[in-house]
Amino acid sequence: MAGDAIDAALARRRLRVLVLFLLLGAGVVIVSVLSIGTGALALAPSRVVAVLRAVLTGTVPEDMARDALVVVGIRLPRTLLGVLVGASLAVSGALMQGLFRNPLADPGLAGVSAGAAFFAAGMIVLGERLVALTGPLPFITLPMAAFGGALLTTFTLYRIATRAGRTSVATLLLAGVALGALAGALTGVLTFLSDDRQLRDLTFWSLGSLGGATWAKTATVAPAILPVLVAVPFLARGLNALALGEAEAFHLGIAVERVKQVAIFLVAVAVGASVAVSGIIGFVGIVVPHLLRLAIGPDHRVLLPASALLGGILLVLSDMLARTLVQPAELPIGIVTAAIGAPFFLWLLLTGRRSLAL
Repeated sequence: MAGDAIDAALARRRLRVLVLFLLLGAGVVIVSVLSIGTGALALAPSRVVAVLRAVLTGTVPEDMARDALVVVGIRLPRTLLGVLVGASLAVSGALMQGLFRNPLADPGLAGVSAGAAFFAAGMIVLGERLVALTGPLPFITLPMAAFGGALLTTFTLYRIATRAGRTSVATLLLAGVALGALAGALTGVLTFLSDDRQLRDLTFWSLGSLGGATWAKTATVAPAILPVLVAVPFLARGLNALALGEAEAFHLGIAVERVKQVAIFLVAVAVGASVAVSGIIGFVGIVVPHLLRLAIGPDHRVLLPASALLGGILLVLSDMLARTLVQPAELPIGIVTAAIGAPFFLWLLLTGRRSLAL
């Protein structure tokens, strides 16, 4: 009887997980179609599907030429970039929360986002001097500066926190707070030195935006983010074991230090690539894993891929709001995600503090 009850419970869980992934997959498609149709030139979902079908088959009728230009040239790369960035930020948050065994951990807390922002701000403010010395810089210069800043920050954190071949998670977290504060102060110095045009760029970029999305940017960031999304499920078993404690995970046969190293590196790659093309976007890495834990529990085998899907949905929805709330202007997407994330945390604290436990 007990065995039958356990089998029935496992079957119900598998069914719930299957339904969740079907809903999330459908949600990504639906939200993407709605996003492509949202803007100054509004397109019905059926029209978006028809235009995409015509483009894929290579037979775009004359009456669809304008719509196809808008969809393929402007909105499709922006939507795809939103899905990629949202997925990478949400997965990074889930990874860090599992690694630190702290549901409040976030890439921004470890200083990775601040390090990427500092290097990007330096390129914005000092880029003109480089142009005077070397000539016009390629568009990839700013994204690569942010990406390099994230990697350098992560490498510095790892060196500070590692002693005798062992990485202290507590030291890593505290060093991340310190390096994040230092990077923020240096970014403030660059902001003080910037002119009016640079100040506008810094302000808008520091609050996050998908407004500059192009196929070139999407093609630049995809080779960095997609391998991360493919790799993170292989860390699920190690993260599940780490939830019991490092000693227990070691006795279960988990290479604890290897899991830490790989997780930290994947977070650096994902966050660096995301900040490089969209600026700093907060709260996605905290809100998405929390919502999923409330729905399906803390099992990282399900949590990590589900976070990728829900992160893409959340960021694309936030981008739609950013484009429509103050038309014809556009809000920075970081304002929208903060407006969603802050009330969520207040609600979480007021209604059930037990949900803060992994």
